[in-house]
This record gives sequence, C-alpha cells and structure tokens, in this order.
Amino acid sequence: MAKVLHVEDVSVLRDGSPILDSATWTVGSDERWVILGPNGAGKTTLLQLAATQLYPTLGTVDILGDRLGRTDVFELRPRIGFASSALSKRLPQGETVLNVVMTAAYSVTGRWTEEYENIDEKRAHRVLNEWKLDHLADRAFGTLSDGEQKRVQIARAVMTDPELLLLDEPASSLDLGAREELVALLGGFARSSEAPAIVMVTHHVEEIPVGFTHALLIREGRIVAQGPLADTVTSDNLSTTFGLPINVTETGGRYNARAV
Repeated sequence: MAKVLHVEDVSVLRDGSPILDSATWTVGSDERWVILGPNGAGKTTLLQLAATQLYPTLGTVDILGDRLGRTDVFELRPRIGFASSALSKRLPQGETVLNVVMTAAYSVTGRWTEEYENIDEKRAHRVLNEWKLDHLADRAFGTLSDGEQKRVQIARAVMTDPELLLLDEPASSLDLGAREELVALLGGFARSSEAPAIVMVTHHVEEIPVGFTHALLIREGRIVAQGPLADTVTSDNLSTTFGLPINVTETGGRYNARAV
C-alpha cells in the first residue's frame, strides 16, 4: 500500500496559539478516512495542509511523494481533488454545470479562453452521469439546490482522476433526503477499486458512508484517536472528543450517536 499523505509531528500556529498541535497521521492509497471533531478542533486545517493550501509551522507534510515546501504546489494540486463550501463561493453562479465540472481540467473556476478537447467534454458528461447530475448539465450552477451543488463540487473534484480526494463537510446544510442520497453515492464511490484515497471532514457520524475504512478524531488541535473505523468511532473516543458522554451504535455499516 502506497502512502499518499504523511503528516509528521505537525503544528500550525496562529497568533502564537496552536490550531494543530503535534499531529502525526498517514493515509494509504486504498484507505477512505473520515475526520471528526467539534467546531474549531483543527479538522479543516488538516484538510488544508493535505490540499497544499496551508503550510505547517512545525513538522513535515508529504503528499503524493512530494514534501510540502520543497515542491511546486501548482504541479501537485491537479493530482488532488478538493471540494469545499469555500470553493462553491468562487464558482460563477451563471456557469453551466457542465462547465463547472469541465473547467477542473485546467484548474480554473470559470470558462474563459481555454480550449477543451472532445475527450474532456466526454469525461465531464461521464462524471455527471456517475453522480446523477447528467440531467442538469445545461443548468446554471446558481439555480441548483444545496444538495445538487454539493454533488457538482464532488463531480468537479473527481473530474481529473485525482490520486487523493478531499471533501470538507460535503453533507453540511443538506436536508435528510439530500444527505442520504449523497451518503449513498459517496459510499458506492468509496467501495470502487478505482477510487482514490479519500479524506472527508464531518461533524456527524451519521454522515459516514458505508465503505469508509478509517477515522481520525481531533479535539483542540490534538489527535484523540485514529485507526480503523470500528476501533476508533467508539462511545469512549467520541465522548472524549466532544467533551460529553456519547453513546455510539452501528447498524449495517452506518453509525448513530446520541448524548447519554
């Protein structure tokens, strides 16, 4: 199993205070990770490091065989798929769904003067079909529902066949139906042998798709627990992570958490 991400004793400081504190973590090419923790715990900071959008204050970050700070991130970023609410705000609201996805081939967020080959358009249509968005190809991105926009962001992230896929709270703000549809699609994608390594940030164990293999729990910038999903997403670990007694149950590969 190849390492696609290795974080070694990493700290990120802001105004002298640690957002991330002495974190060590490795993601393998065939692993699908979920990162869980309270608001402000450092989840998105970890994801930003993996996305080459942030540099560590201390420690080292190796991504796809290259060390952050010693490599050209503009050559590295096309190999990483990244979907987040921050990206959604940068996407032109009047751009068609097809163009939102297809422009990932050039790592741009709007259609300008670049030219695309027929293979790019075919690939974009195939990805839209896989994420049940093909009927929306000609719709303006800004007219879509939250759930549809979330799926378009993921489709855009996988457009370039990335070696590492990063998802920052992909199910946040979705209603029950939209959340379950997205979780099911993510689960199917995660179980595919052709899928890349995946790291997903979420606040809720109910959003962990079947097919995910590992979990990392973080609180106040420090890793509480990490490892295989069943060994890590436990009542004791979740209670420590969120600071109150929590009971975790699992049925058919889906998790549920309630305060005791």
